[in-house]
Amino acid sequence: MQAFCFKCRRKVEIKNPQRVTLKNGRPATQGVCPVCGTKVFRIGRS
Repeated sequence: MQAFCFKCRRKVEIKNPQRVTLKNGRPATQGVCPVCGTKVFRIGRS
């Protein structure tokens, strides 16, 4: 799964993806950018 890294300014593959649920109940995926180590986040199921 890919997410946009704001530090690298490009789409990257999520490293160590974890499923999380937002306060409003929507699913999301959270992980780390493999290039710079910044936290990346993507809303939606996949």
